[in-house]
Amino acid sequence: MLERRVNLDGRAATADVPRITVGGLRMAAIDLEATADFMIEATDPDNRIGRPLFLTSANGEVLARCSTEPQTERLFRAADLINADGQPLVAASRLQSWFPLPERVATTDLFHVVARKAEAVGRTFYMFGASEAENIVAVENVQKLYPDLKIIGRSHGYLRGEALRAKVEEINALAPDYLWVALGVPNEQAFVEEFTPYLTNVGVIKTSGGLFNFLSGSRSRAPQWMQKVGLEWAWRTLLEPRRLFWRYLTTNPRALYLLFSRNRPLR
Repeated sequence: MLERRVNLDGRAATADVPRITVGGLRMAAIDLEATADFMIEATDPDNRIGRPLFLTSANGEVLARCSTEPQTERLFRAADLINADGQPLVAASRLQSWFPLPERVATTDLFHVVARKAEAVGRTFYMFGASEAENIVAVENVQKLYPDLKIIGRSHGYLRGEALRAKVEEINALAPDYLWVALGVPNEQAFVEEFTPYLTNVGVIKTSGGLFNFLSGSRSRAPQWMQKVGLEWAWRTLLEPRRLFWRYLTTNPRALYLLFSRNRPLR
């Protein structure tokens, strides 16, 4: 696959992680707990590779956009690891592959598992993204949930130009083990591409989409039954119809086509 040819450091660091191709992108075929364990191990000093590992996530919308937007596809193929943040991806892999995705690895769930493990071993977080108000409340709520977790910095994501470059320098000087970047697709992936060379003291960068909105409480997650049957997109549309109705109307059919035409296991 293209991303494996150009990303040799990431290939070596993630060589033990099994993958399968789902909807045209190579996904990590490991569960939530194993993903969190991988992230903890990746920040061990003995496992650092001289730059941050780049972890991102894909759902049906991402698959559809990657198939029609070459720039977005290139950004995702540059990731060291892609998790399946969508139940339809898991279901399609189970129908078509002898080696399916074990479960959905939603960033909103993954954050809490990593936070608990990081709290236990003294790893550090930096939370970058969303608006100032959302970011403040998200960080406060996380600190209440995990009082011993070391959150060594935070910033809203509405920075540009010199202010953004100065913030990147600040983050690198703080040297967090985990940098959670919540700027939305594909802005957060573009941020990683542009600034990874200046974040050499960071252990792992995890793109996070709307994570901070859930952490702040401004957005609620779908009921469990909707998550399990792959209808979380419908719940989100009910909450934000003007923003999401047309997006899902145009991306869902293409995602379904991709899920049943571009899947294969990694042998």
